[in-house]
Amino acid sequence: MSEGKVAIITGGGTGIGKHSAFALMRAGYSVTLAGRRQEMLDEAIAESEAGDSVLGVTTDVSDPDSVAALFAKTVEKFGRVDVLFNNAGTGAPSVPLEELTFEQWTRVVNVNLTGAFLGTQEAFRVMKDQSPMGGRIINNGSISAHVPRPNSAPYTSTKHAMTGLTKSTSLDGRKYNIACGQIDIGNALTDMTARMQKGVPQADGSIKEEPTMDVEHVAAAVLQMANLPLASNIQFMTILASSMPFVGRG
Repeated sequence: MSEGKVAIITGGGTGIGKHSAFALMRAGYSVTLAGRRQEMLDEAIAESEAGDSVLGVTTDVSDPDSVAALFAKTVEKFGRVDVLFNNAGTGAPSVPLEELTFEQWTRVVNVNLTGAFLGTQEAFRVMKDQSPMGGRIINNGSISAHVPRPNSAPYTSTKHAMTGLTKSTSLDGRKYNIACGQIDIGNALTDMTARMQKGVPQADGSIKEEPTMDVEHVAAAVLQMANLPLASNIQFMTILASSMPFVGRG
């Protein structure tokens, strides 16, 4: 079903990006891993044992030239792009909103929102001109696309904005047979979220341990979205640790 398809995953060297890449590779995709640190990409490639069907490209998603080079190298090696997973993201220190610096704010916006836009824009340029025309874009929205954690204004703002980008992309992509959906993930267990098991701040000011889920379940969900024919689309999917504080009041 996926044989011959090509995917680009940003933030692909670790965590959700890496595990999603492995799931796509097992399903027959050729995959380009994009990330800031070449050593992490190299480690992921070695771990994948995918041989010539995987490519690592050091990428700054907030830089238009770097994103353009990512797509150019992918097309040069694999011939096309069928799936883009806009997964790269970063956060700011958990400090009171009024203490955030301008630089901390802009860094999160540049990576999380501008990075996703630049990837989407370059994907449009490639997907509308390839044969067969079209492809799929999947955005990592996060539970923060719905509700904030304390002291998370930059991250939460960008993830709410991601929902708007997803909707606009879904609409504007129709004429090019480009589908776009968003996966909102809560407490997948990675190195970044290991702190959940030690306790994280809650809205009432307390510190509580939160449940987590196996990151492989997220990877399977990304694969499910990617594998749909372009005539169908999962517009929004929420996948979370079942008992985490999201639904209801805690």
